[in-house]
Amino acid sequence: MPLVLGHEFSGVVTAVGADVTDIREGDKVAVEPIYRCGDCRPCRTGSRNVCRCVGFHGLMADGGMADYTVVERNMVHKLPDGVPVEIGALVEPMSVAYPAAKLGNVNDQSRALIFGAGPIGLGLRFALRGIGLTEIDIVEPSAARRQAVDALGARTIDPTTVNVAGLIADQTNGNVVDATYDAVGVPAAVASVLDCIGEQRALVSVAVYDRPMPTPLLNLVLKERCIRGTVCYTADH
Repeated sequence: MPLVLGHEFSGVVTAVGADVTDIREGDKVAVEPIYRCGDCRPCRTGSRNVCRCVGFHGLMADGGMADYTVVERNMVHKLPDGVPVEIGALVEPMSVAYPAAKLGNVNDQSRALIFGAGPIGLGLRFALRGIGLTEIDIVEPSAARRQAVDALGARTIDPTTVNVAGLIADQTNGNVVDATYDAVGVPAAVASVLDCIGEQRALVSVAVYDRPMPTPLLNLVLKERCIRGTVCYTADH
């Protein structure tokens, strides 16, 4: 088992187990911090991110924010030459964002709305830009975060000063957006985001919800909208 130095999600290998032959000390690696059983149906069919016994290194086990941590060989991916570990640390959040972005069933003509400008929200923007979208708005109440995102050339909306659904409806002549993404996980965001989705379009939920949340299902039924959940990733992403 490699012993990885530094960030929970990337670092430099300082020691390896006796049975590890393809990773060496000094290698720069990114960590796929997912525990899975390997035996349940999701694992057998390639969806180990929804393993029935799924766990996360640094969350369900020690390792988060530690100087050193030990992980299994199958959780380690060697970084290409020229990629520093600081960039390697972005592999994990971008691996969350990229498959989530694709679940919105969007293309370069689509318009998208992201709630939350944290690491996953920003990752969603980069992933959507990679797909070809240019019409992307990020809803974020924090002034500091909006300023940082604006510096990247993104468009932001302050939900504390405007009605987001009304603004989007005005800007799109009532057509609203083709896909929405919740990277916040709070009731106010979910209620607002559901009003911004076009007919037969999806809300992709990338957030973690720590309490039950009411969902106005009639809002989905009358417009044939849907909610898609997504959790983490597999190495294929």
